[in-house]
Amino acid sequence: MKKVILFLSVLLSSTVYCQTIQNSSYSTEGYIKEDGTVQNSSYSTIGYIKSDGTVQNSSYSTIGYIKSDGTIQNKSYSTIGYIKSDGTVQNSSYSTIGYIKADGTMQNSSYSTIGYAKNVNRRWAAAAVYFFFFRLN
Repeated sequence: MKKVILFLSVLLSSTVYCQTIQNSSYSTEGYIKEDGTVQNSSYSTIGYIKSDGTVQNSSYSTIGYIKSDGTIQNKSYSTIGYIKSDGTVQNSSYSTIGYIKADGTMQNSSYSTIGYAKNVNRRWAAAAVYFFFFRLN
């Protein structure tokens, strides 16, 4: 019995929690792991979102940044967008290009659903949209 409990403990502690990114048809586009690893639908690593907001491709080259204030920058530190605390996504000119709702629904500026990022924090969902999966505009 102790061996079974030990095995289950090891199995559960080694399981990495993933959040799914889906398109509007609920087909899986990819995953974001708890550690910020971004994977495509085939589980191949396509990038990383670091805890400091640095966004990297699969070769660990920096491709952008998502700042704690919601500013989204490219690798040259030029602002390319913003994610507001209410989930509004804006381009660099402050025009609204979409929304990431509290339930993870992602919408374009016309409120059409383009995908889902359930249980993904809005900053990471915005980074996934801007750098890895589909654009809101």
